Amino acid sequence: MKVLVTGGAGYIGSVTSKALEEAGHTPVVLDSLLSGPRQFVGGRAFYEGDIADRALLRRIVDEHPDLDATIHMAARIVVPESVELPYEYYRDNVAKSLELFDELVALGKPRLLFSSTASLYALTPEFEVTEDDPVEPTSPYARTKRMMEMVLEDMAVATDLRAIILRYFNPIGTDPDLETGYHLKDATHVVPLLAQTALGLRDVFTITGTDLPTRDGTGIRDYIHAWDLARAHVRAVEEFDAVIAAEEKPYSYINLGAGDGVTVRELVAAVERVVGKPVPVREAPPRPGDAVGAFANADKAARLLGWRTEHTLDEAIASALAWGEKRKAVLGYE
Repeated sequence: MKVLVTGGAGYIGSVTSKALEEAGHTPVVLDSLLSGPRQFVGGRAFYEGDIADRALLRRIVDEHPDLDATIHMAARIVVPESVELPYEYYRDNVAKSLELFDELVALGKPRLLFSSTASLYALTPEFEVTEDDPVEPTSPYARTKRMMEMVLEDMAVATDLRAIILRYFNPIGTDPDLETGYHLKDATHVVPLLAQTALGLRDVFTITGTDLPTRDGTGIRDYIHAWDLARAHVRAVEEFDAVIAAEEKPYSYINLGAGDGVTVRELVAAVERVVGKPVPVREAPPRPGDAVGAFANADKAARLLGWRTEHTLDEAIASALAWGEKRKAVLGYE
């Protein structure tokens, strides 16, 4: 199969592109390089440009008429930044995606996998969430994702568009060969920050939020190895029509997570276990837009995709640390 990957020069986009190749498929990358580094494209078919550029989309389909599906990963993703720059987030994540979706339908390419987020789930006492649980996004970033989910529902009902909406939990680590990985120069996500601290690139790791309603007061997340997440996309592409048929409606929501909750303090302890030494930490209030968190019930992914995670938390952390040691050689910065 041939798959258009928007945001394919980004972290998860590049890892997923490699997983597609290893499964015998051909990724075609569309990326503006706003944040994704050109190095992550590798030797793949690549188009530098905007997802809302309809002329470019027509050119891509003209040059690759055998495209079977689109994986839409291109988005702004930094929660605190979304609080500071809501216009840019709604413009890029919502308005531009609308143009992409409409043009794909017009071009007769209606199969779409959409990268959504678990950060939009409402807080539940057990923290475990299924796809049917209530949503209550707490940041502009999460709200952009929920808006696009609703757009996809409506467009799928009204047009030929068919959508599998993948709600990511928290990816860490990278591909087995450490070719790409988390690339933002100023890290904001917890595991890259922890990895940089464990490697001595930062003086201290800050635990943001220590009086939350969890077992130790810190946020709870579901950490999934990036390679497992990439494999899930491969399965979703391969099983696309079967998933839609099983749903008996033109769209599907699927959680992608390891299926267990890990608090920030527990994550710090896991990193210390992997590196074999203490990681200096300090405490601070929650950041604007931060969610308390949740972890996945991933039974639907197992049932519809035949997929579950294969890597442990320690393996994912080891992968993130190994990439942290290598990324300066790849990207030119630590």
